Amino acid sequence: MKSQTKARPASRGGRRLFARRSSAGESEERANGGRSGRASGLAFAFLSPGLAYLIVLLLVPLALVLSFTVFQRGRFGGIVYEFTTENFVRLIDPLYLSVVLNSLKIAGITTLIALLIGYPTAYFIAQLPRTWKTIALVAIVLPFWTNFIIRVYAWIMLLSGPGIVNSVLGTELELLYKDGAVVTGLLYSYLPLMVLPLYATIEKLDPQLREASANLGASAFTTFRKVTLPLTVPGVLTGCMFVFVPSFGNFVIPEMLGGGKSIMVGNLIRTEFLKARDWPFGSTLALALIAVLIVLLMIQSWAARRA
Repeated sequence: MKSQTKARPASRGGRRLFARRSSAGESEERANGGRSGRASGLAFAFLSPGLAYLIVLLLVPLALVLSFTVFQRGRFGGIVYEFTTENFVRLIDPLYLSVVLNSLKIAGITTLIALLIGYPTAYFIAQLPRTWKTIALVAIVLPFWTNFIIRVYAWIMLLSGPGIVNSVLGTELELLYKDGAVVTGLLYSYLPLMVLPLYATIEKLDPQLREASANLGASAFTTFRKVTLPLTVPGVLTGCMFVFVPSFGNFVIPEMLGGGKSIMVGNLIRTEFLKARDWPFGSTLALALIAVLIVLLMIQSWAARRA
């Protein structure tokens, strides 16, 4: 009996202690919940301008363009809201397929040349002292500080018949209004987009890995092939996508440096919207362009994971 009576107060005290701890835990959970709610509200407040921008200026226009693909063109332009699949059938026409293949060829050549020039450039910049790195990177980005159209006009002056290039070479080559001029303009415009990702990847490499390879007797080429290049594959893939995507859809440079002779997908979409006023088929071409780019991005993501 004594032991039982002594145990009861202890059990009541334990219950009181447990109740205090439970109430303290509940109040702490409520405080944490309030803090997380305020943090979520603050995060939404910061994200809302960007979300509004994306919704109003990207998602809504994209949805409108995609909806136009299943309608017909009016007799005098515009849209007739009658369902049709003719726009997708026209995509496989040899005329339009040749434009897509030409765009892929020009964008691919531009990307390959940019990689061949950009990789050694990025590697050289990564080996410079810190001060010279900054100067070199500013020199790479400097063309972006000039208007895009002015830079393209500069190439027209350089490549035209009596231009500077022919004057220096002492020849009269027809350099303008050809695929080579288009590739040159695209390469000049987007080469920094290849150099910067490659520099960021190469600059992060641990130099001890290359030193270990050299200490094990590997030549400089073997070290590059088996150590440096595999570790920089993600930067290579990113730079290639940064150059290929805008080159594939560009229409200003083919129009100005190609003289309308090198027709690319961007020129075709522009013509369908602004000249032919065939918005449904122009929207279908834009959808096909987006689909191609999505597939390329998926391939790049898969290759980066494998690398």
